[in-house]
Amino acid sequence: MDSLGSISVFVQVAETRSFTEAGRLQGVSSSAVGKSIARMEARLGVRLFHRTTRSITLTSEGALFLERCRRILAEVEAAEFELCNAASQPHGKLRISLPQVHGLVMPVMTEFMALYPQIEMDLDLTDRMVDVVEEGFDAVIRTGKPRDSRLMARPLGEFHMVLVASPAYLQQRGVPQEPADLAAHACLRHTFHATGKMEPWPLRREVSAAEPILPVRLVSTSIEAVNHAALAGMGIACLPDFMTHEAVAAGHLRRVLDRYLEHTGQFWILWPSSRHATAKLRVFIDHLSARLFPAIESR
Repeated sequence: MDSLGSISVFVQVAETRSFTEAGRLQGVSSSAVGKSIARMEARLGVRLFHRTTRSITLTSEGALFLERCRRILAEVEAAEFELCNAASQPHGKLRISLPQVHGLVMPVMTEFMALYPQIEMDLDLTDRMVDVVEEGFDAVIRTGKPRDSRLMARPLGEFHMVLVASPAYLQQRGVPQEPADLAAHACLRHTFHATGKMEPWPLRREVSAAEPILPVRLVSTSIEAVNHAALAGMGIACLPDFMTHEAVAAGHLRRVLDRYLEHTGQFWILWPSSRHATAKLRVFIDHLSARLFPAIESR
């Protein structure tokens, strides 16, 4: 294999942690992949991977080399695109990590796919805090202020957490007037998959007031499951307003304790700063910036 081909193989092995899977993606045998990596290590005079019978992991030298190799491949892809006919569509594969809010992100994703049929989408829907650079993502969408200096970022829009319940539930159990009243209600809670901890409810209370008691009826790592339970009249849930505004407008859910809630969150799209922004990534970022949050802003 030539040098550029060897770099491509190295990146595939680093991202898949498998000679067999890298070979499948490259269209060669696993033994050819192994020989390519061995020749590269011999030429560089360093070991790029720790190999055992069970796993393949990057050495510290391999991790450093990986970032440079990704940059090289991105530059090559950008150069190829610039030499293509100006009317040609952006193409290639985009590996994107998204939060588990399918109702928000998937309509925008499918719209993007229809606009750019030559771009292959590889979507990882998870609330796990992925390492964008090390795990080889082209971009991620996350909440909270970005803190990783290796990443570029663009804000996509704001949202608020709200407490909601179905009218039938509130008719049966009563409408809470202050946070302390939640002790007499069934609470539907979202838990973080990575830690197992419940997502806190952003309830404002007086300094002297005790922490409100939140009797749990349901816990779930899926916030959409919590929303479904609220619509079914199972209790009160704390959910982002982009998930509930249509149901509230239609009368299927009612907001409660608004004056006691204080929360503003922001969604961001993040991508590696070390990587050239290819055409496919640029159009993806622009599409999300324009299309992901109009529903929130017009609520």
